[in-house]
Amino acid sequence: MAENTVILDGTGVKRALTRIAHEVLEKNKGVEGLVLVGIRTGGVHLAQELGARLSEIEGVEVPVGAVDITMYRDDIKGHHEHLPVGKTELPFSVEGKKVVLVDDVLFTGRTIRAAMDAIFDQGRPACIQLAVLVDRGHRDLPIRADFVGRNVPTSRSENIMVAFDADNKPTEVILQK
Repeated sequence: MAENTVILDGTGVKRALTRIAHEVLEKNKGVEGLVLVGIRTGGVHLAQELGARLSEIEGVEVPVGAVDITMYRDDIKGHHEHLPVGKTELPFSVEGKKVVLVDDVLFTGRTIRAAMDAIFDQGRPACIQLAVLVDRGHRDLPIRADFVGRNVPTSRSENIMVAFDADNKPTEVILQK
């Protein structure tokens, strides 16, 4: 039987996202030319939350989009016909923009690599920065987050799950042993 431990409760998640928002503003000297792109599905919900916080702080709406990485994954070669493909929705051009890629959990780095490939198929951004709610280690690729809500060292057999409510608001982060 799996043992669950709450790593971040709802208040902790809100604090982490607020801290990330301030770090994004500091690094980018505001929101000029900034867009948020969430990785389906959890990253999209977090990007929307992060966008709301940035808008509250700066008084300017930051564009938020979504990217689906299904067709870019390196672990499904030859199995495309059986996978449900989500929708990439970028209601803005990424060309020359500062893209903050948002995901819930950073693990091996393969999802991030796939998301970057998907973004580059849409245009050439000025830069891509990475914001994650949880970094659990165990990289297979040389990818590092620019903004991290919480570092949680795990074993490869453990799992991190971000729970969302019916309105897609993050409610807690759970370590499953």
